[in-house]
Amino acid sequence: MDTPVLWQFTSSHFNEKARWALDFKEIAHIRHSLVPGFHVPVIKRITGKTQVPVLKLNGAIISDSSKIIEALERAYPEPPLYPASADERRRALELEDYFDEELGPYIRRWFFYEARDYPEFFHAAFVSHASIAVQLARRAMSPLIAPMMRRLMDINPESAKVAYHKMLVAMDRLEKELRPSGYLAADCFSVADLTAAALLSPIVRPLEFPYGADLVPPPPIAMVRAELAPRPAFQWTLRIYREHRGKSAELAESQSAARGKSRSESTKVS
Repeated sequence: MDTPVLWQFTSSHFNEKARWALDFKEIAHIRHSLVPGFHVPVIKRITGKTQVPVLKLNGAIISDSSKIIEALERAYPEPPLYPASADERRRALELEDYFDEELGPYIRRWFFYEARDYPEFFHAAFVSHASIAVQLARRAMSPLIAPMMRRLMDINPESAKVAYHKMLVAMDRLEKELRPSGYLAADCFSVADLTAAALLSPIVRPLEFPYGADLVPPPPIAMVRAELAPRPAFQWTLRIYREHRGKSAELAESQSAARGKSRSESTKVS
């Protein structure tokens, strides 16, 4: 079985959803962290599209965080993210879909609108992992890339207001759906909890978030974060991260190469 490969953005909540599933299941994998804008030719060559995350799993190329988790559940069923009960599994998947559609795109839109005047924060969150040459090129092209991103994601004052309202409605829904156990389905951690927590991470900013959790957010985001911090959904997200985010299962490239060599040598011997 080949080592899974994940193409991702570091500080993206949908990408966090996919890598959290890999880490939760302790699936050793390689990550290629891309730079927004510069990722387009790389991902288009792989999938014909431009969206990340993208996972290569057993030779198959899978886009979309929900489809990635579905594929991981089939290939690595333990520990499960889908509840065993058909009714609870249906509930978990419905909630996953709700947060994917009604929270994820809107919190991203609001976040990017509020961060628009703070390019250094964006650079630290999405670009600082790259080589110096790529960082310099990204800075040079920022005046072209930033307006393009705002246009593609429909980021403007009116859409940001709508997005903020949608974020609050999604938090209301989360608080309403929580069971006495503190989970959203099957009284245990599931894909529903992972999805809601991962997609709220841009505003909650849990310490366990694997990239840039210690970055100081721009003042407009910090202010809203402070306002929302007392909410049960906010505190629940912190707890879910603290109790279930776990350690990274990412492999270094050298480790992956060693594994591949070992498999090759094993095949020759047999």
